[in-house]
Amino acid sequence: MRAELYRADVPEKLVAVATWSHGRATLEVIDRSMQGLEALLRPTPVVVDDPSLRGPGTHGESLLEPGSFGWFRAALVQRGEGLGLRVRFVAPEIVGGWDPAASYRSFDEEVERLAGVGGRPTLAAVLVGDDEASHIYVGAKQRAAAASGIESRRVELPADAAQKDVLAAVAELNADAAVHGILVQLPLPAGLDPVEIQDAIDPAKDVDGLHPWNEGRLLRGDPRFAPCTAVGIVELLRRERVPVEGSHAVIVGRGLLVGRPLAVLLSAKASGANATVTLCHTGTRGLPGFTRQADVLVAAAGRPAMITPDMVKPGAAVVDVGNHRVGDRIVGDVAPEVAAVAGALTPVPGGVGPMTVAMLLANTVMAAREQAAGR
Repeated sequence: MRAELYRADVPEKLVAVATWSHGRATLEVIDRSMQGLEALLRPTPVVVDDPSLRGPGTHGESLLEPGSFGWFRAALVQRGEGLGLRVRFVAPEIVGGWDPAASYRSFDEEVERLAGVGGRPTLAAVLVGDDEASHIYVGAKQRAAAASGIESRRVELPADAAQKDVLAAVAELNADAAVHGILVQLPLPAGLDPVEIQDAIDPAKDVDGLHPWNEGRLLRGDPRFAPCTAVGIVELLRRERVPVEGSHAVIVGRGLLVGRPLAVLLSAKASGANATVTLCHTGTRGLPGFTRQADVLVAAAGRPAMITPDMVKPGAAVVDVGNHRVGDRIVGDVAPEVAAVAGALTPVPGGVGPMTVAMLLANTVMAAREQAAGR
């Protein structure tokens, strides 16, 4: 994390102190003539006197006023009788999920304890059809489970499986006491009703957090299992020490997997949350006007490169949930050029994805713990 402090004496017994930390810029002007060195917060003009320092975020008269959100390297410089700031925009910090191997190993002790008292935590995945991406995702989840000592099962059904066949597979897993977590890999083939199938999963085994019972608990502020990508993003922001409390978070995407649950999590009255949240989507009029206000911007609309540099506030923390194959490349919902404006940016792939898998495993371990305790 960058944290810089610049201090300079200026005329008339004033001392100006500018402090930059993760995503925050604060300027204090201390009047030494006042008893107790009372601190006054004042907007400060930005002065760019070297053309080589010009770049995104260096223009504007009040860009670095107290409490503004941004990443800048700056130096206080005397300008005649006043004080100015020489500013250079700093390339964003690339942030991603924590090291997957280390994260999965963190479950080892609890997994082995549960294996000794009531059965090794077991995750079952229901896979319908032959969608290549779905097979890849389920395989990745099973490998991660194996790395953490969690057992996994795969129930495969043909693409022409009827609704009753999928419901029967879910019912069998519900009744199996050796299975602690169940997920149905989406999307399902055309003709199947995913809502009815998600509703059929035992809420105590719903490690994807999509059963109405679990969604209701999340909404009332008492979550048991929350959707893995949404809670993974909250954990990512916490681990990267992005200042969420009191910030303006803008989410682009209103889906049940990310957008809606993430809005609830970020706005909760809790440590690491307590943000003011705006939930946008592809039908929002004047979308750039909302995204440019974001201290924390989450792109989860499912459209490749839809978030462009002109839509991002300089220095914002940007979380890219998108994952699209375009030609021979994997791209996100955020255009690569946003790196020139953002203060922190998650990569695609390798950013949100590992967090999602880690949260799925965490939910599975918690489900096994609660079932072992008879809850």
